[in-house]
This record gives sequence, structure tokens and C-alpha cells, in this order.
Amino acid sequence: MPKYVVATVDEIPPGQRKIITVERRSIGLFNVNGDFYAIRNQCPHEGGPLCEGVLSGLVRSEMPGEYEYVRRGEIVRCPWHQWEFDVRTGQSWFDPAKTRVRAYETTVETTTSLATSDADLVDAGYTKGPYEAETYRVEVDQQYIVLHL
Repeated sequence: MPKYVVATVDEIPPGQRKIITVERRSIGLFNVNGDFYAIRNQCPHEGGPLCEGVLSGLVRSEMPGEYEYVRRGEIVRCPWHQWEFDVRTGQSWFDPAKTRVRAYETTVETTTSLATSDADLVDAGYTKGPYEAETYRVEVDQQYIVLHL
């Protein structure tokens, strides 16, 4: 499964989103309380820019006059016709049996976990040469959001 580094953790604060394009697909990345989720930026209804819609939650009521707002910041509403989808799963809440939007796996990885190892190069058919350049240690203290297609 191909992996794409699409953002740093700092680029998308909690409650915010970033819309990216990967392999000609428009995808919305969402930060929900420090967890990152990705869904296709295309509403299945009429192809609207789903991830540009309002982020909200759902209202729950166990009895008349009592209301509770739940799942705050986890539901995106298409700006064209207000169809609602869960940013964590792509599941719809108006027609859960038939309608959903594609969700993609995301992970947060450090710089060192993204680095290519010598074993990766050998597996790709490269051979180490006899010479070695002088190198210096460099550290980047950063975490990256990786999209898995």
C-alpha cells in the first residue's frame, strides 16, 4: 500500500482540516482532538466539495426538552446539500446502510521512521560503492501525517 507524507502534525491544529491532492484525488485531512482522519473530498450525492463543509456534531435527546450535543467536530456537512458524514469513518448518518464516502488510513510517524534504510536500497537493486563522503548528524524534531492509499 503506497504511503504519502502529506503534512506535519503542527499544520493542522485540533478542530481544523487541510485539503490535499494525492494521485489526482482530493482528500480532506481532519484533526479530531489530536487524532488524524482522511476522507475523500467528494460528496456521493452530486460530487460537491464535501470537506469544505461545516464541521459539527449531532444532537441527542432522551426526552422532550433535554438535548445534548455529541461528537463535536466529527461530522462534516456537505456545503451543497447538507448531507452529513463521519470524518472518522466516512459513514453517513442519513442513510447509513447505503451511503458513505471513502475513508483513508492515516498514521503519525517521526522523521526516523520515514528514513530509507540501507536494506531498502539493497532490495531495490543498489550496491554500495567503495567511497564514502564525510557526513554530519542532522536531527529534525517533527512528526508527519502519512496517508495510506
